Amino acid sequence: METLRIILADDHALVRAGFRALLNQMGIQIVAEASNGHEVLQLAAQYQPDLVLMDIAMPILNGLEATARLTQQHPNVRVVILSMHANIEYARRALQAGAAGYLLKNAKAAELETALSTVTQGEVYLSPAVAKFVAADYARRGRAPTANPAGAQLTRRQLEVLQLIAKGYTRKQIAEKLGISVKTYDTYRTQLMRHVGIQDAAGLVRFATHIGLVTPEE
Repeated sequence: METLRIILADDHALVRAGFRALLNQMGIQIVAEASNGHEVLQLAAQYQPDLVLMDIAMPILNGLEATARLTQQHPNVRVVILSMHANIEYARRALQAGAAGYLLKNAKAAELETALSTVTQGEVYLSPAVAKFVAADYARRGRAPTANPAGAQLTRRQLEVLQLIAKGYTRKQIAEKLGISVKTYDTYRTQLMRHVGIQDAAGLVRFATHIGLVTPEE
């Protein structure tokens, strides 16, 4: 994993210490720590991190509100929400706020590393305990009674790329499955985002579910 500059945000010092130890073992640099959402916004402006590990339940400004503001002010900063609960509503609101990941605090070190690797490649990571429920929730809320015209207008290759993104494959895996280079995949993904007017992977997942390209089971 390439060197990441991370802000760690949690109002419990012991929780931060635990994640700090894990991140240090991975060789990842923590540039700053925050105990509330307001501090996160200040520190993000100061340090311009690659990623923020964001607790939900923080004082002054909670993690979901801070995520929404942060992703608007600094669209290049990725946010992974940290939560104690496999809660559908929290996960849905996190994605709507612009988060690129939702990780349970009881996750093992290997899952943390997978989550960080996934979101830094421009994909979405959800802890397995919530992923299938989130997909089902989006399908229930967003599936249109007829096919979405935007979906119908996509090329076969764009639909293939969209479907694999929605299924959670990484950038490299998608390129291998389609027999193309990673650079070519990036081109297709950029064209796809421009075509549907969505600029983040979480939005593509929601869109793919909305038009029925993937099912909750997938």
